[in-house]
Order: sequence, then structure tokens, then C-alpha cells
Amino acid sequence: MVGKTAGGSAKPLLRALQGETLERPPWWLMRQAGRYLPEYRELRAKAGDFITLCLTPELAAEVTLQPIRRFGMDAAILFSDILLVPRALGQSLSFESEGPKLQPLSETAGIGELNTGDIGALLAPVGDAVRRVRAGLPDETALIGFAGAPWTVATYMVEGGTSRDFHRVKAWAYRDPAGFTALIDMIASATLDFLSLQIGAGVEVVQLFDSWAGALSPDGFDRWVIAPTKQLVEALKERFPQVPVIGFPRGGGLLAERYVTETGVDAVGLDTAMPAGFARDRLQAHAAVQGNLDPVLLLAGGAEMRRAVAEMRRTLGQGPYVFNLGHGVLPETPPEHVAELARMLAEPVRAG
Repeated sequence: MVGKTAGGSAKPLLRALQGETLERPPWWLMRQAGRYLPEYRELRAKAGDFITLCLTPELAAEVTLQPIRRFGMDAAILFSDILLVPRALGQSLSFESEGPKLQPLSETAGIGELNTGDIGALLAPVGDAVRRVRAGLPDETALIGFAGAPWTVATYMVEGGTSRDFHRVKAWAYRDPAGFTALIDMIASATLDFLSLQIGAGVEVVQLFDSWAGALSPDGFDRWVIAPTKQLVEALKERFPQVPVIGFPRGGGLLAERYVTETGVDAVGLDTAMPAGFARDRLQAHAAVQGNLDPVLLLAGGAEMRRAVAEMRRTLGQGPYVFNLGHGVLPETPPEHVAELARMLAEPVRAG
């Protein structure tokens, strides 16, 4: 049962994740460092390609810090990418205008096409970036690390990129559940190593992005989302008992309640479609909740954005709550709308 806590960290994000109800919710935004900021676009052009940007510590650290300097969020999230894990496992990866491209993993050869090398050594530049960010953050600002959850990473590895129907990866899971479980287990092990690297370098919270959890049936959600997430959370808690874990099962709908109660996450990210009342009544008693302003409202700004923000805070602010979006910042979002959001979140909630 989540409740108010005494003592602990002075950082607002960590206090909320420890179960404390705060008068002003801590906030950060998914994809808060990115293409909507002109300083990001300038640095991205200088880097030459996206993978270089992620794996050059001074550049990744600078991108991570840019939105904190502009808007003063309560947390920075490390600039990286969930697909660095399959790249470290030996899968080819590139980023093109339409999105990430990987050589699709063959169902027949399966995990035999991958290697299980030293993930920590292969992704060491990420740890260097974490240390640089920690040195540049204000004392009150927390640092979040992240990785893709095993199911979502598997979808990219098998489909070769994003997908509309996920037929290749789901067909593999249906036809050969034992073989597919072996792939999920390999991804989970690499993900544990990747998150451990980040925590060892100084991140204080980690988030698991399960962006394509909503593509699964209830049975698939149980097998490929809940089970491996539970395994990862337990392993992380054994190694790092003081580090909170946020889970983001995007599109999980009603299954979010089972996700929260069965995986052991400290907080759950809410996608845009999740009713705030359901989150308050069914989720917030078990974990902190995080979300879930529609990113298009942030893009549009104005009275509708202000109304939605105020209503969200009234509904969810009576328990442990972290303000965020229901998905990432859209590239077309005017930075001044984020600045207005920052001003709103600095004020107490008005009744009525």
C-alpha cells in the first residue's frame, strides 16, 4: 500500500516514488530532450548520426541537460535509445527518416544469430554520459535511466523496425513459445546489465518502456509483459533495493492493474487513453502514477491545455503522482508551450 512517507530523499521525484503525496507534483516529460528544441537540432547536426549522438558521452550529456536548463524539470532522463541493447547483442541498427531499421531476426536461426558479450563494455559510453550528467545537474534534480522492456525490444528485433500488426513477432511467439521465451530471456538479461551499468554510474530511477504492450492479447500480456517485467524488477531490487522502477505498459488498458500489482514496480506510467479516475481508484493505492497529458495538447497549448493540466492535478494529486505526458513530446511542439506548462506546475492546484 502506497502512503505518505517521512524522511528519505529531498528530491521531489524520489519523494513521490517513495509514496509521498506532494502539494506540487514533480514533473518531467518523455522525450523532453529532442527535436522540438533548436539547441538539440544544432547538436544533432554536428553529431552526424543518431547513434553517434547517443554513444558520444559529452554530446549525450549535453542533450540530457538542455531541457533542464530551459525549463527546470524535476528530473532529467538520460539521452539514449532502447535499441542500443539489440545493437550490443550484435544486430545491425540504423536510424532513417521513417524510423529505426534493424536486420530482422530470423525465427529459424533465432537467438543463435546473437552474441552474449559483455554488455557493460559494449555500452560503456552510456555510463560515461551518466557521470557527466550527474556532475551538471542541480542538487534537487533527479536522474532517470531507462531501457526497453523485453517484449517491446523483441518486436523491433523480429520485425526489423516499427510495425502496424506485429505479425512476425506474434507468430513466432505463438508457433514456438519456448524459442521465443529464450529470446525474451536473453533480452531481459542484457537489459538488466544495461540498467545496472546506468545505476552504477549514477542514475537514481529507472524506467522500463513497454511501448507496444497494447499489441498483445490478455494471455500474451501476461506471458510477455508481466512475467519478464516481474523478473527484471526482482533482479533490480535485489541488486539496488533503493532504486525505484517505473513501468510504462503503453496500451495496457485494464490490464494495467495486474501489471502494477504483479510486477512490483514503484510507479506506473499512464498512456494518453488511461482515464485518470481509473488510475486514481485502481492503481494509485498500489503505486505512484505518472502521466498522462496528451502530447497533442502540449503542442496545441492554450486554454484546453491549461484546463486538462488543472483537471489532471485535481484528480491524481491527492496521492503519489508524477506529472508527465501520455507519450513523448512531439517534434513540432513550441518550446514556449513547455515553458507555460512549467509555470503552471510551479503553482498550487486551484479548487473548482
